[in-house]
Amino acid sequence: MPHTLVPSDRVEHVSVYCRDTRLGSIERLMLDKTSGTVAYAVIKTGGLLGSHHHCPIRWDALRFDAARQAYQTDVTVEDLRAGPSELDDDAFDWGDRSRPHPHYWGV
Repeated sequence: MPHTLVPSDRVEHVSVYCRDTRLGSIERLMLDKTSGTVAYAVIKTGGLLGSHHHCPIRWDALRFDAARQAYQTDVTVEDLRAGPSELDDDAFDWGDRSRPHPHYWGV
């Protein structure tokens, strides 16, 4: 039986879909240093929201779809627009969760 572990570099750049709509791809994973768990993924939208936006999504909101070889979520484009994001050239501190948002921060 194959195991369920995957190196983080194989998760980066994998597509994320909401139903049949491609939201973007995983740009990076944010890990909690204390627990060692994945807190959330940062998705690069690929231009869906205008220019390239980078949006956080809770790790537990993603499910791997083996047939598609991509991650599936119920988070919509509208949900991403309503949450925190950065543009390509912004200097957003992804470790700062002082602005709580239940749909985005996982740990």
